Amino acid sequence: MDETLSVLRLKPSLFADSSQRMRRGRKVQILSVAEADGVKFYRVAAPPTSSGWVQADAVFGKFRSGDAERLARLVQASSGFDQIELASSFLEVFPGSPLQPSVLLLYGDLLEEIAAKLSKDAASRLDRREMAASGAPMHSYYLNFVMLDRYRKLGAVFVFDPGMRAYHYDGASWREIISRFPGAPEAAEAQKRLDSLKLKMEKK
Repeated sequence: MDETLSVLRLKPSLFADSSQRMRRGRKVQILSVAEADGVKFYRVAAPPTSSGWVQADAVFGKFRSGDAERLARLVQASSGFDQIELASSFLEVFPGSPLQPSVLLLYGDLLEEIAAKLSKDAASRLDRREMAASGAPMHSYYLNFVMLDRYRKLGAVFVFDPGMRAYHYDGASWREIISRFPGAPEAAEAQKRLDSLKLKMEKK
């Protein structure tokens, strides 16, 4: 998860030659453990063909206590797309964590903030004359906008308001809080956001 530390090395040492830097979300199998240079290393197999040693702090999983809290802190400390990607990873890796409601709420808030930015980007990049000339529906241009692709890969869905020519997050993470954690404090906040989203979509 932590790409700043995820160097795959030939030996368990911070001074050893590296073979690659593993991307966030790469799944590995831990084979053994060693300590050197003041840190712990895991010897890992990284399918399909890679193997080597990686600093243990770069890895997160249910196999080790405290990793959910550690990843949640990393989510809070991050920004931009990294923060959204880390939050998405947290929700996938730690579905049973008591921190799920707070991360789900944050995830939705981050995506609604991104929706406003995407709306501005689409307005400046999509050519209205081209859209009119093609005969394709306007909303199809917006919902095929290239900058949505990286969020689609995370499973995030944006809806489009044709009147305002604006995107909004569809609210899936907020609905999940209400469905799975109705007694959590975040449930009331999630309902407020869903009510606000409904008003935005109904506004003419």
